[in-house]
Amino acid sequence: MKDMKKNILLGITSSIAAYKVYELIRLYKKNNYNVKVILSENALNFVSPLVLETLCENEIYYKQFTPRTNVEHIGLVDWADIFIIAPISANTISKCANGIADNLLCSVFCAFLSTEKPVLFAPAMNTNMWNNPFIKENVEKLKKQNINFIDPQEGFLACGTNGCGRLADINIIYETTLKYLFQNKKNNNKKIIITMGGTKEAIDNVRCITNFSSGKMGRALCKWAYRLGYEVCCISTLPLENETYKTINVSTAQEMLKAVQENDFDYLIMAAAVCDFKVENKSEHKILKENIKNDFELKLTFNPDVIKTIAENKKENQKITGFCLADDDPVNCAKKKLQNKNLDFIVANEIKTALNTDKNKVTIIEKSGKIINIDLDTKDNIAKKILEVVCD
Repeated sequence: MKDMKKNILLGITSSIAAYKVYELIRLYKKNNYNVKVILSENALNFVSPLVLETLCENEIYYKQFTPRTNVEHIGLVDWADIFIIAPISANTISKCANGIADNLLCSVFCAFLSTEKPVLFAPAMNTNMWNNPFIKENVEKLKKQNINFIDPQEGFLACGTNGCGRLADINIIYETTLKYLFQNKKNNNKKIIITMGGTKEAIDNVRCITNFSSGKMGRALCKWAYRLGYEVCCISTLPLENETYKTINVSTAQEMLKAVQENDFDYLIMAAAVCDFKVENKSEHKILKENIKNDFELKLTFNPDVIKTIAENKKENQKITGFCLADDDPVNCAKKKLQNKNLDFIVANEIKTALNTDKNKVTIIEKSGKIINIDLDTKDNIAKKILEVVCD
């Protein structure tokens, strides 16, 4: 996707957590972003210039004054779409808060303040330093200048103590970077619910009926909705950790229905594979093979139709998108489902291309009858395209 080739300027300061930034750069590069790195000179005690240059495939910067043909800090500001310092130390926080530009990193920050480009700080330090009143005061000063903070986490620290001060999880830093790169202010305060995964219906207390849904499309939708600035609520049958958006874990179709009903939304995207049936004669205890003389029969009954139930009671301003998965002729199958369930949009895809794959091709059908075909692409890219259609 053409608009994904963004330029990320990454600052690194003198913190033991600096070694984690190798993985952050790897994530940026893996997902097609350009990266340049600025270090404070003391950061060189914790990371290798050769490794950084190899990972980001660019020259690294750390000297304030060297022979050059242009003004380095201005050139870096012009190049970058976003500036993130991770980790940022107590010392650099204090310098930035008070306009001290005695090294290249702080000079770049000062120049960034005259732009409207986003700046992110991800602190890492000892708990006592993070709780120091002077640091707290400086953090607040920076926030008033629209500097965005990715707060440190609780955990075991390099100094041997437990407390708040750990660098935020690298995936959180990565996703927050993309949020500030791609967010659209018109989406602020717009709420979106996305369901994902396959629901499970108990046979006994150890067995269940479920399906082969991997949740990959739902996860991609959640990530892009967050990046585009929506207030995301993910209702998932799969375990989720360190996500940047609200998550609710459910198991059954009934639990999913209840969770959707209890959360307000402007947009609902039902990417979950909901079991049509549940077991009427389920056992509260494990069914033992030796207690069964002949064949064992399960009596199935219909689950509530989650998306139809929600659509029947939706508000005028709410929009609902469903998914249709079929072996043959998914578009016609989706058209019927769109009408029968009173949906605004439906996404049709084939089983052979959709299940447990990283790529897919889909057809979006609007209530008006308009059809939009999205050719084979990664589910990540398809998720962004779906959101651009179904959320206006």
